Amino acid sequence: MPTSEQVYGFYIPTVTLMGLGAHKQLGGRIAALGGRKPLIVTDKGITNAGLTRRIVDLIKGDIGVDAVVFDETVPNPTDKNVSDGLAVFQANQCDMIITLGGGSPHDCGKGIGILATNGGRIQDYEGIDRSKKAMPPFIAVNTTAGTASEMTRFCIITDSKRKVKMAIVDWHVTPNVAINDPLLMMGMPPGLTAATGMDALTHAVEAYVSTLATPVTDACAIKAIELIATNLRAAVANGEDLTARDNMAYAEYLAGMAFNNASLGHVHAMAHQLGGFYDLPHGVCNAILLPHVERFNLIAKLDRFVDIARALGEHVDNLSRRAAADKALDAITALSRDVGIPRGLHELGVKEEDLPTMAKNAQKDACGLTNPRRFRLEDIVDVYAAAM
Repeated sequence: MPTSEQVYGFYIPTVTLMGLGAHKQLGGRIAALGGRKPLIVTDKGITNAGLTRRIVDLIKGDIGVDAVVFDETVPNPTDKNVSDGLAVFQANQCDMIITLGGGSPHDCGKGIGILATNGGRIQDYEGIDRSKKAMPPFIAVNTTAGTASEMTRFCIITDSKRKVKMAIVDWHVTPNVAINDPLLMMGMPPGLTAATGMDALTHAVEAYVSTLATPVTDACAIKAIELIATNLRAAVANGEDLTARDNMAYAEYLAGMAFNNASLGHVHAMAHQLGGFYDLPHGVCNAILLPHVERFNLIAKLDRFVDIARALGEHVDNLSRRAAADKALDAITALSRDVGIPRGLHELGVKEEDLPTMAKNAQKDACGLTNPRRFRLEDIVDVYAAAM
């Protein structure tokens, strides 16, 4: 029960379109938001796969609008990436932003949008609700089932100089419209499916044990965990399994609803440093760190980890609370192994001499504020070392 006055916000897009063929309604939503010159923010992989042209042609054919394309987004988008995109937005006098892809295009587009209306440098907005003005009308078209950046108020941009991932948490960057169509996710290779799926699991678990969890976020998080437990393996094994793809699309969105409002924890605080320092894939870093961070957190939320174990399909009725909670960590590790996640950070090229520097930066990450157990600097170093 709350012990003092506390107000909780709940942030989601105004409209979310889900299900097979949802992306075909994009033109109508652009028109409804008054867009006449949208900037599509995406990456070369999406363009080379033919999806960018498909969306450009859909918009032109549906409402007669010519879209401008910025497809230079890089994995772990940087401050320079955002500046380059902003220059294209301004040079073409664009009036709205459409992001197409996974977390990187969505985050890059958010960065472009916040600077388009607020000015300054993207570093000015690191932290919580630092902007004063809403970004231009914003539609996020999602192609992966993991980051949930298509529906959140989170924007993660790498500061090139500091080699640090900045967490920008700002309600102004929440998309007006999110589109999650499993048909656009069919081309994801097994490795990307696994990494993004484990990212979604991390979102759900961290939100469920967060100090800001509410009954609303709990419902979203637990259902997300159940869906991931029963569908991620199938989606990795057969990318053409439409049922698994559809369920994973719902799972990642539910996990996004949970963490967008309950926030996250030290898995993300630590994973952000790996991404900023080594330019490593975010979902893989989360997956490797998740059981190690939660083992440290276990004693703070034993009953919640028992719930997580059940949601992951573990039978825990005849076990002690501690033994049942341990089953959650066992199940997370087993799922990670089954879908092919690397076993440790050493496989990603992480060096032990860099751990103290990353640990210091992790202590400053906003995601750690809602972790259920307080981490000292030496604790973070120890958890990184355990994950090696």
